Amino acid sequence: MNQIGVRNFCIIAHIDHGKSTLADRFLELTGTVEKRKLKEQTLDTMDLERERGITIKLQPVRMEWKGYILNLIDTPGHVDFTYEVSRSLAACEGAILLVDATQGIQAQTLANYNLAREQNLKIIPVVNKIDLVNAETENVRQDLANLLQISPEEILLASGKTGEGVADILDKVINIIPAPSGNPQLTLRALIFDSFYDTYQGVVAMVRIVDGEITPEAKIKIIGTETQAEALEIGYFTPERKKTEKLQAGEVGYIATGLKEVERCRVGDTITELGSMNQELGITPLPGYKEIIPMVFSQIFCVDSNEYNKLKAALGKLKLNDASLFYEPVSSQALGFGFRCGFLGLLHMDIIRERLEREYDVNLVLTAPTVNYKIYPRSGEMTFLNNPAELPPASEMSSIEEPYVTMDIITPIQYLGQVMELVQKRRGEYLNQQYLTSSITVLTYKIPLVKIILDFYDNLKSVSSGYASLSYKLAGYKKTEIILLDFLIAGEKVDALSMLVYPDEAFGIGRAMTERLKKIIPRQMFEVAIQATIGGKIIARETLGAFRKDVTAKLYGGDRTRKDKLLEKQKKGKKKMKKIGRIELPAEAFLAVLKQE
Repeated sequence: MNQIGVRNFCIIAHIDHGKSTLADRFLELTGTVEKRKLKEQTLDTMDLERERGITIKLQPVRMEWKGYILNLIDTPGHVDFTYEVSRSLAACEGAILLVDATQGIQAQTLANYNLAREQNLKIIPVVNKIDLVNAETENVRQDLANLLQISPEEILLASGKTGEGVADILDKVINIIPAPSGNPQLTLRALIFDSFYDTYQGVVAMVRIVDGEITPEAKIKIIGTETQAEALEIGYFTPERKKTEKLQAGEVGYIATGLKEVERCRVGDTITELGSMNQELGITPLPGYKEIIPMVFSQIFCVDSNEYNKLKAALGKLKLNDASLFYEPVSSQALGFGFRCGFLGLLHMDIIRERLEREYDVNLVLTAPTVNYKIYPRSGEMTFLNNPAELPPASEMSSIEEPYVTMDIITPIQYLGQVMELVQKRRGEYLNQQYLTSSITVLTYKIPLVKIILDFYDNLKSVSSGYASLSYKLAGYKKTEIILLDFLIAGEKVDALSMLVYPDEAFGIGRAMTERLKKIIPRQMFEVAIQATIGGKIIARETLGAFRKDVTAKLYGGDRTRKDKLLEKQKKGKKKMKKIGRIELPAEAFLAVLKQE
């Protein structure tokens, strides 16, 4: 196929604005998937995506329309999966910007639009869900026109549910989005924008062919890792994998490499073809992607320590499928061997946990999430800290810096006061306010990342009756003061419960956590002390009462001394148990940290 007849595009939008449903109509209209095989959210291949109603993974598919090949990449909408969106955009020349007619412009609408502009993509604006009773189609169309500074007539109207206006979108894709650049006559250069692991064919790389072409059984080289392999199979997605005899410049497809080591095929790397000409000339690798920076860190341990190797293998395969995941080995006195993992946000962390448990059958315990602090020691170089238990003594540190984010919140003006109060309680610094329309405003704040990773999103939805939305990006580091809050259970420190807190919040968090742990930890045959400490000082304490066995039940007569004798024996036994007894903490104890206010 000549690349003049190819169009590469993706759909970008805020979460729940109908991307996957619109993609279903594309598949139906182009005849890519038979109507009897179509199901809701066809491109959402994971059960988890269907259950939660969100797209987690980007998914490519090839369609044909009026003699053109259309390569669509369906993208996620949640702020935690922005990296998936940026990789999709790098493999395309255009993007459909989708806005819900009932919800209007949301935070991720703006964020994804700006990402597409940075990539110089051609934007096709579309107002979706115009069939709904509460749709404010013309108002949203005008708002979007004002944002893009274009005429409202240039914005298409559609319904992914009924199919109205969908054909017009495909026609505009052909007419507006440029054909891919690149030279089919040059040596092969293919950008890896995603990958996954196949039991029989090893690592399968999803690629955008930029220059040249590739055929089956070609000898290939992955430039970044200098790995050589063979193209066992090449093809494209319909959305199932479909073999082909050639992929050439401009096309999107996959290459089965046969590699068993998942780290040898990195997202953003360049694939080229081996041969004498290549070795003499040398190939310039493609720009790839910026290195992703994890925002949230947590430690993952197995409930059964014998499953450690199983967890290690599972994380390796998941890393291939999710390039934004970071992990390294770690050990804990309370929980044994595990991994410290970096995520893009709390939803991302929750999705990874659930995928590990479902897809790889591993029972897990996660510690409280934290962020990456910069520690400046009095002597030596700056180091990063994301494990609270490793915080050096105050006497050894000259300063600590914590990450801040610039956060945009889009909210109806009637909720403005409640939203501002929430952000200011979380140490937010007001930067700017703009009006998108007469009734919707954009608030811009600078706020510590640690204050939004737990329950900020839920609270924002609560105070705004579900109407407010947010997006954020890292805005550098700022000097701060933090201290280590430890927890002792029956006199033993549980390092997996340790957390870094602001000094003025330590007492409140210590009290709340000890009370919560008292409700969660099972009662024992001996009394258990639950203490929150800073350094050697106890700032909060709760006592979990012991079970009392009625040791006198079998007595049926005699004087009082017989009963006292048994009770004294029981008292000594409990005292001994208190000294040597160990507490098995349930997983809920670690989840309790997530609920702190």
